[in-house]
Amino acid sequence: MAERTVQLVLHYDGAGFSGWQRQPEQRTVQQVMEDALERLCAAPVPALGSGRTDAGVHARGQAVGVRVPDRWDVRKLRRALNAVLPADVWVAKAFEMRAEFHARYSAVSRRYSYVVGTDEEAQSPFRGRYELAFGHALDRGALDAAAAHLEGEHSFRGFAVQGTAPAHDDHRCRVLHAAWRDRPGGLVFEIEANRFLHHMVRFLVGTMLDVATGRRPVADIPRLLAASTNADVSPPAQPHALFLERVAYPRDLYLSCEEDV
Repeated sequence: MAERTVQLVLHYDGAGFSGWQRQPEQRTVQQVMEDALERLCAAPVPALGSGRTDAGVHARGQAVGVRVPDRWDVRKLRRALNAVLPADVWVAKAFEMRAEFHARYSAVSRRYSYVVGTDEEAQSPFRGRYELAFGHALDRGALDAAAAHLEGEHSFRGFAVQGTAPAHDDHRCRVLHAAWRDRPGGLVFEIEANRFLHHMVRFLVGTMLDVATGRRPVADIPRLLAASTNADVSPPAQPHALFLERVAYPRDLYLSCEEDV
């Protein structure tokens, strides 16, 4: 049977999920997607994500690769999926891809953001669901100085959960962009890299916030980038303020699509 290779771009609210990856007895985004695809295609359809997001982490740009019967063009598939998916998942875009597309291994970069609220209204339940309400004074210059150490290629072993990568993995990531920016009511940390390690962004944010409150010096950032373990890293920031924003792929993998890439 002829098939199409499709990239789905998902938005999801992570609060109601135990992360991306299918798990026994747990509600996950992958499980919800595969259930919806099986309902439409009348057969199991694997949904391969660009990477795993942890429990509570949100997405505005999770890329998912699927192979569906040829009758499902991208517009029809997106519309049908959005009609059967639960309210906390939405297919924002759908692109037809070349057969060699792989959601994880074809990716050239991924971008995350972490939202911090610094004003009193950050305590509001309407904001607290999606940002970290931070009640301490922050040294903005220290935040910028800490983030400046991250760009380039480094081993992030000191900013990752130990034992989750293969023993032979060098834990090296190439960071293309890392910066804090101001926004009404607080700040956003934005980071783009070729890959991310388990809890890496949350460890980075937790450590930089400790730097910005004077709990540790800026010099700890390069020291942790040279560390062989995560023994001295700060506790990771909470997951509910972390968003997977987008995943980038080479343009030549795209065929016909909903809109320009």
